[in-house]
Amino acid sequence: MKTLHSTFLLLLFAPLILPAPPTQQDLRMMNDYGTDNFEETIFGQDYKDKYLDGKNIKDKETLIIPDKKSLQLQKDESVISSTPKKESDEMPTCLLCVCLSRSVYCEEIDIDAVPPLPKESDYLYARFNKIKKLTAKDFADIPNLRRLDFTGNLIEDIEDGTFSKLSLLEELILAENQLLKLPVLPPKLTLFNAKYNKIKSRGIKANTFKKLNNLSFLYLDHNALESVPLNLPESLRVIHLQFNNITSITDDTFCKANDTRYIRDRIEEIRLEGNPIILGKHPNSFICLKRLPVGSYI
Repeated sequence: MKTLHSTFLLLLFAPLILPAPPTQQDLRMMNDYGTDNFEETIFGQDYKDKYLDGKNIKDKETLIIPDKKSLQLQKDESVISSTPKKESDEMPTCLLCVCLSRSVYCEEIDIDAVPPLPKESDYLYARFNKIKKLTAKDFADIPNLRRLDFTGNLIEDIEDGTFSKLSLLEELILAENQLLKLPVLPPKLTLFNAKYNKIKSRGIKANTFKKLNNLSFLYLDHNALESVPLNLPESLRVIHLQFNNITSITDDTFCKANDTRYIRDRIEEIRLEGNPIILGKHPNSFICLKRLPVGSYI
């Protein structure tokens, strides 16, 4: 009976007993191990309730019903974004072609005009395409070009002034096109190649080559020339005129008729085979040369 009475008293006063405050040792433990776990234990349930409430509120806030105006704006944006871009916008030159350092390679890609080039370009190779015309604006902003190669296109016309701003251009290759005449050539050319065209003598002006004092290689074979071009510069080393319609040569064509001591020592090769001319009938035309031209002498 006495034991039962003690148990009853203990249960009666238990709710009135408060937990003891933390001792100094407990405080040291909190400082040593940090307060994160302690606070998480005390406030964990409260944080959980607030987080869940906040999440529910956020979810509710994101459920916004768009009005007619916003729907129209979204519709307009989708229409604008679906508008197809022009091919030139989608395909910059250095994606359409291959750009390596200062060289641009646009070969066999069926372009019909010169594409916009990087301003720092030095070399352009646009061989075997469908380009029909070269214009002054094609190279107006690329002054550093040193070599242009348009072999195997369909070029029929080259505007006056197309190469006027290319003061550094050294090599110009227009082989295998449909040219009937030659344009004004830039002054520093060392190589000019226009073989396999349809050029006639009247398509070459008398002074076309006269001032090209650096020109070393001239290729005009497989055209329709009736005579050797006039005023060929002293700098020439190789002259290819084979397979044209050349029928006559004068004493001034390669030499100087009035100067029997004149020697043209830079020329290494002249080719005239395939022309309807007998070179043996013009012995005085070659007396200044170290080597006789290749061709028919009988």
